[in-house]
Amino acid sequence: MSEQGASRRPRGAFVPQGAGHQEFPWPGPGVPGPGVPGPGVPGPGVPGPGVPGPGVPGPGVPGPPSPGRPPFPVTPDPGPVPPARTWLDPHAGWQDKLYERLLERRIVLASGVLDEEAATRLSAQLLTLDAEGDGPIRLELQNLQAELPAVLTLMGVLDVVRAEVQAFASGETGGPALGVLASCPRRLAYPHASFTLSEPRLRFGGTVTAVTAREQQAKRMTDSLFYRIAEATGRDAEDVRAAARRGRVLTVAEAIGYGLIHDRAAKRAS
Repeated sequence: MSEQGASRRPRGAFVPQGAGHQEFPWPGPGVPGPGVPGPGVPGPGVPGPGVPGPGVPGPGVPGPPSPGRPPFPVTPDPGPVPPARTWLDPHAGWQDKLYERLLERRIVLASGVLDEEAATRLSAQLLTLDAEGDGPIRLELQNLQAELPAVLTLMGVLDVVRAEVQAFASGETGGPALGVLASCPRRLAYPHASFTLSEPRLRFGGTVTAVTAREQQAKRMTDSLFYRIAEATGRDAEDVRAAARRGRVLTVAEAIGYGLIHDRAAKRAS
């Protein structure tokens, strides 16, 4: 090849060896040059296969409605989830209804532990029945245990009630709760009832001065309890105190002999 032909050959041309050769531009046959996309590769600005172009929604994405066709339906917002329904117990208020029916018949029920709150509720019931009529009030004491301050509160109310309060004791009645029983003018007991004479238990803390004051107050409260039991039974207060220190337990027959109970509860006449 002459030097003139060589000068006209483009730089980077591929020249195969041998006669009858054909010149191809660099970088070779079938290989795209710089800036030229290969076969099957989209050029700049051209989306590939399966890729939507600009302004074209992808699969599963609703696009603008076509002319003459209704718009794509939109799923409404479900809103807040409603709360779970709780079925109410139709018998949940049976206890309150039962107490109301008992009060209509002038019957007051005291069971369990008598604390300040229970003493306030019991006092309100007794005062209400006393204000509504002069008939006797039946006070049911069932397994009654009590705190000494609550008992003294109820003893004061029983002292001012004009109607006769008839106490009916069942189960075990002991400790300060005997002060409630002893404050009733009429005292009866169901079969298998028992009565325990025991000293009250008190807990208090604080400074030495405060503890000393509380000890003196506790002694006065305990004396009031034993004096009331002694008055109801016709015995000396020191004898009652000695029996309480021993923790004496009385059956119904023994309680009648002790003077704590007047008689056994009898069946109602039919």
